[in-house]
Amino acid sequence: MGLLSVEEALQRILARASRSEAERVPLSETAGRVLSADVEARLTQPPFNASAMDGYAVRAGDVATLPATLKLVGESAAGHAFGGSVNAGEAVRIFTGAPVPEGANAIVIQENVEADGNSVRVVDGTPDPAHIRLRGGDFREGDAVLKAGRRMTSRDVLLAAAMGHAQLACARRPKVAILATGDELVAPGETPRPDQIISSNPYGLAAMLTAFGAEPHLLGIARDTMEDLTGKLGQAADADVIITIGGASVGDHDLVVPALKAAGMTLDFWKIAMRPGKPMIFGHRDGQIILGVPGNPVSSMICTRVFAVPLITLMLGRPDQSAHPVPATLAEPIGANGPRAHYMRAHRVSDADGRPCVRPIPSQDSSLIAPLANADCLIVHAPYASALPAGAAVDTLPLDF
Repeated sequence: MGLLSVEEALQRILARASRSEAERVPLSETAGRVLSADVEARLTQPPFNASAMDGYAVRAGDVATLPATLKLVGESAAGHAFGGSVNAGEAVRIFTGAPVPEGANAIVIQENVEADGNSVRVVDGTPDPAHIRLRGGDFREGDAVLKAGRRMTSRDVLLAAAMGHAQLACARRPKVAILATGDELVAPGETPRPDQIISSNPYGLAAMLTAFGAEPHLLGIARDTMEDLTGKLGQAADADVIITIGGASVGDHDLVVPALKAAGMTLDFWKIAMRPGKPMIFGHRDGQIILGVPGNPVSSMICTRVFAVPLITLMLGRPDQSAHPVPATLAEPIGANGPRAHYMRAHRVSDADGRPCVRPIPSQDSSLIAPLANADCLIVHAPYASALPAGAAVDTLPLDF
């Protein structure tokens, strides 16, 4: 089996994606969730013409010539509207947010008025139309203000609440089972033997997938035996996606593919023309999508960003939200590339003139985790691409949401 291009591999993976079903979610829990249906306003906002200032509600014609003395006939406060109408020569004391009484069409701010018992004397200023917030100026009943596929922000939650919603229809978070494999691994907090290392990958992958909308479940570490691998995979029966870490090559100790096949997986491919991350498994079983990423921490994170994140966003109903590169400008030259797409760790900086650009981190060694932590994006250097000078245009993938 030859090396697939990243584009073809991603296309095959996404072709297997199924949209997550909708579920009703309490409004207080919708931040970060993806809407599965448009959200329509259940009411009109503001529901009435409202004052934007403290002052007096008047007829504009009565204050066209100043000074003007008007009869004070009542008061309108937030939650306590004036029940009558404003007639010629009359004024109503009004406060910010209060309904503008019938008959009034202007607000005179209190700084321009001298109050005297049951009358007021307008001495200065011309009423500003902006001092009245018109009914429906924000949104109207039936307006589909929030669209399906939108990832809810705190501002969106605020808006949905104002539109009268206590619950929203959101896409169910795809369940992703994450299984580390290898006798050399121990969990964080344990003391490794001299021939062992910490299993850091599951935690990094879970954090990334959570940020992009998934619900990860850590299955722990499977030892290099068919029995343990099969047992751990059996715990992922309810997962939408299974991600195995390590054992994606074809060495004597790489049992992941045989174990997955024994569990019913149909293998699609296991080698991709990219670096880091050449050995990567893709298969499926009974509606589940199975990805096997390399055990190298940098490779596992980059493969997850390139393939699993677009899969999750598509399942959530947000196609093309994470797979398409973002154009950027190089801060310094990069060399020519070989036959595999190179996903170079980089961070966004500003050039001498303050313009945004991207700079590769000093070391691209795929075994180094600390430099990856300092990166915030990946430069996508195409196969066989020529060397590029500073200032050249490149494609990037953001590492964070």
